[in-house]
Amino acid sequence: MLMKTWWLYVMAVFFVSATPGPNMLHVMTRSIQVGHRRALFTMAGCMSAILLCLIASAAGLGALLKTEPRLFDVLRYAGVTYLIWLGIKAWRSPVAAPDVDATARPGLSGAALYRSGLLTGLSNPKLIVFAGALFPQFISADMPFAPQLSILVVTFVVIESFWYAVYAQGGRRLANWLKPENRQRMFNRVTGVLFIGFGGMLLGRTH
Repeated sequence: MLMKTWWLYVMAVFFVSATPGPNMLHVMTRSIQVGHRRALFTMAGCMSAILLCLIASAAGLGALLKTEPRLFDVLRYAGVTYLIWLGIKAWRSPVAAPDVDATARPGLSGAALYRSGLLTGLSNPKLIVFAGALFPQFISADMPFAPQLSILVVTFVVIESFWYAVYAQGGRRLANWLKPENRQRMFNRVTGVLFIGFGGMLLGRTH
């Protein structure tokens, strides 16, 4: 892989990862709910989902999903259902009194936070197809496949992690602003609508 090819890949992934989506919204929401440090469990779950999708794509699952639309639909509908469920749950989330520190609230365990991140990341099977379409553009047939794939995956993980940190810090800054109960309630409603909207967009897009 040539250096200029790698830089093109870096720029493409940087802007794609920066785009607000279910993963970024989930990371920011968890950062507000449980604090920046505990949100690391959620980030790890989202990243695990991305790694699974990238590996599955490299193994040919992306091509399988394209040739087997029924399998794709099963995964897509499962993802839509989960995102809509997250939206409803966010809409109905209880608010805390203004004097309660978010990081001190009783809440989910690290395993539960990781699991929610993993399921959110896996809720979009289009990531597999995206990776299957993206990687071939930057892999040279004249060079060994495994080293090139490793570089692309590691680069993706580093850039995605950077944006997780950015969104988590954004959530951390929002936490103080959200102390009044009416603002918490408004944030829960907006978050719920966004998650349901993501589910609707995933359902409405063609293969």
